[in-house]
Formats: sequence, structure tokens, C-alpha cells
Amino acid sequence: MLHISKLPRFLIIWVFPLVIALVSWRFMVGGVEEMMEHMLYHALERPLSFYLHVGFAPVALAILPFQFWSDLRMRRPFIHRWLGRLYAVAILLSGTGGLVMALGTQAGQVAAWGFGLLAVIWLCVTANAVWFATQGQFAQHRVWMMRSAALTFAAVTLRLYLPFLAMSFGFETGYSLVSWLCWVPNLLIIEWIIRRRAKPLAA
Repeated sequence: MLHISKLPRFLIIWVFPLVIALVSWRFMVGGVEEMMEHMLYHALERPLSFYLHVGFAPVALAILPFQFWSDLRMRRPFIHRWLGRLYAVAILLSGTGGLVMALGTQAGQVAAWGFGLLAVIWLCVTANAVWFATQGQFAQHRVWMMRSAALTFAAVTLRLYLPFLAMSFGFETGYSLVSWLCWVPNLLIIEWIIRRRAKPLAA
């Protein structure tokens, strides 16, 4: 039975990513016109980038909890490695599609820069994580994977924040704000956690 003290961690690591990943694929059931109307222009103007992004970002998000499952990593390392490869490929495809969408967004320059930088940093951070894994530098691999996870988790924080921002400031302003708020705080928090964990090692 799940202890109440572990509930927030369980929600953050398992429930939110898996639920949001499933919700993100809703366009497969109801169509983009019905399920993602505000994104329809992307689907019409840049369909390849759109479907790469909305199709593969949920793959990365769904894999994320399993990559931080220590029992799986220790007992079934080959599964961890293959899921890691799939995670990296999903981010390569989704991040590239997201960058093209950011460059063509109709939401304004603030949103374009917010989502554009998210895509670029997401790609670079994940590439670093993969490179350290291939070099056998697993401590650095884990650190960069934590950063990658924080950026992947932007898919969750965006959906948590946007309704409140839209109600408070209107959808257009709220969307511009969430283009930064969905990932910058995540990255700052994970950097704080990384540095706090590193202090005893440096002492």
C-alpha cells in the first residue's frame, strides 16, 4: 500500500506523466479540429512538424518514469538502455518538430522564444545525457537526464498552469506566460536539487 508521505512523489513521477501522455494523444480519437482546435493551423501549415511533436512528445513523457525506476535499471539494464534510446529518439523528433512550430507560431514573439528555447535546450540537454552514457560516465549521465526530465515534464506543468493563467490573464497572455513558466522553474528546481546533492561529495 502506498504510504501517504510518498504520494506527492508518486503523483509527480508516475501519475502525471502517464496521464498527460495519454491525454496528449486525444487527437487520435477525436481529431485535431475537435480536440486541439488552437493547434489546428500548425497541423494545416506544417503537418510533419506538428505530428512529430504531438505524436512523439507523449512517448518521451510516458517513458520518463520507467527511466528513473531504480529496480528496472538494476535488474533489467537492457530494458533501461533500449527505453533510453527510444526516449532520446522521441525527443529528437518531437523537439525538432516543436522548434519548427515555435518559429511559425501565431501566438507572438514571447511564446515563440519561450517554446523555441525550450525545444533547443531540450534537444541539447538530452544529447548530452546520451553522450555521457555512451562514454560510460554514468554519474554525469544521471545529472543530465535529470535536466532532460525537468524539460520533458514541461508537458505536465504547461497543462497544470495554463487553465489558471488563462482564467487570470486571458488565453493569449496566459499562453505567452506558460511558454516560459512551464519549463524555466522546472529547470531551476532541478539545478537546485543537483547542486544540493553534489555538496556532500565536494566537502
